[in-house]
Amino acid sequence: MKTTYPELQLYIDGEWHGVQGRPHEAVLNPSTGLALGDLPLATADDLDNALSSADRAWQTWRSTTAAYRSGLLRQAATLLRSRVEPLSAALALEQGKTLPEARQEVLGSAEVFEWCADEARRLYGRVIPSRDPGWRQLVLKQPVGVVAAFTPWNFPMMIPARKIAASLAAGCTCIIKPSEETPAGVLEIARALHDAGLPRGVLNVVFGVPAEVSRHLIASPLVRKVTFTGSVPVGRVIASLAAEQAKPATMELGGHAPVLIFDDVDVDRTARTCAMGKFRNAGQVCTSPTRFYVQRSAYAAFVESFARAASAIAVGDSIDGSSAMGPLASERRVAAMQSLVDDAMSVGARLACGGKRLPRDGFFFEPTVLHEFPAHARVLSDEPFGPLALVLPFDDEDEAIAAANALPYGLAAYAFTNDAGRIVRLSERVETGMLGINTLILAGADTPFGGVKDSGYGSEGGIEGMEAYLVTKYVAQAPAP
Repeated sequence: MKTTYPELQLYIDGEWHGVQGRPHEAVLNPSTGLALGDLPLATADDLDNALSSADRAWQTWRSTTAAYRSGLLRQAATLLRSRVEPLSAALALEQGKTLPEARQEVLGSAEVFEWCADEARRLYGRVIPSRDPGWRQLVLKQPVGVVAAFTPWNFPMMIPARKIAASLAAGCTCIIKPSEETPAGVLEIARALHDAGLPRGVLNVVFGVPAEVSRHLIASPLVRKVTFTGSVPVGRVIASLAAEQAKPATMELGGHAPVLIFDDVDVDRTARTCAMGKFRNAGQVCTSPTRFYVQRSAYAAFVESFARAASAIAVGDSIDGSSAMGPLASERRVAAMQSLVDDAMSVGARLACGGKRLPRDGFFFEPTVLHEFPAHARVLSDEPFGPLALVLPFDDEDEAIAAANALPYGLAAYAFTNDAGRIVRLSERVETGMLGINTLILAGADTPFGGVKDSGYGSEGGIEGMEAYLVTKYVAQAPAP
């Protein structure tokens, strides 16, 4: 399989720009710690060019037909599917996820483009019946304008795909600043759109010092909408910058997802399902199940089965086809995991498996399961964002729901039970933007993705995600005088 890494560039006004004359930084392979390539960082002039290009393009893109936008997005999806193998290799190399996970992300990104291509043709307004003869009352849905988008490193294609495809389908233009640690995925989305015939300026891709780029773009009067996916602390900064300019924003922030496991399920099967879900992408998933609350009568059996399944996960190089879990994305993630484990152990937590860095090159950490520790352990309030699972007992349903709702996060939550009445009660009472019942699979191109409380506001995916890039205009038309 070809595992070469693509050349890294900026994409501004329909043209590619390399490192010549620009500051740049190395992109590392987390499986080895070695450099994959040099990434150019945008200058202030580059950012201004991207802004003016996006604004010029919006004046015409907004007026294109839905059928035209739909066809172009569909062609880009076809190109992404045809390039799945080299794109999967690039994602695995730069982010550390395994090849099967990378393939799934590439194909999922193509599906997002296909769904948005379909939905572009269904952005309907409505006619409101008038109270007076001769009057017409219309509600129009129109693109909001130039979008500034910011995305993280854990899903280098899927998260940018949601923002790019939805904004373009709605008739907006987009300037996106992805993570500098995982740039290849979004550049390949730009390449697919470019090859499909995207007009100049409709999409611009820039990299740089995150705080400098975000302030520059959000402060510009040309930007009409902000969308961000990332941590809660950074999200608060981005939200405040948008609020200073009275610009609408979509914030998809962090989580610390609870899993409520009741004793009416097959405990061993549930534990194996939870282990597969927890250690996907090495736990570096904002919706990753992390706080496993297990009914006391099933607690000991669950810990044993869960730890056994976690210990059996093959950890190795992301490009190695036999690996079930790759490295963490960076050295700082390894340090964060070790710090959380050490703190938990210092206050009395027990280690069911894992707990340390693997002795090899790269950024590898063992799948880790902790149990029996006090509520003041730091890991119970700080999102681990890594291969670290916490198992705690509960006695009754009310206690489980209270534990699930105890943190300020509310992105995703899960429950395993066969009690129909309990499912209804959990659906009503668990404070979360997304709830999985007997499943850990939540995200889909056609379903809304978003949180409550400190986990943000607004949705991506589904028609709700498309609505985020539209404004509502009411038109009242009276008979001519």
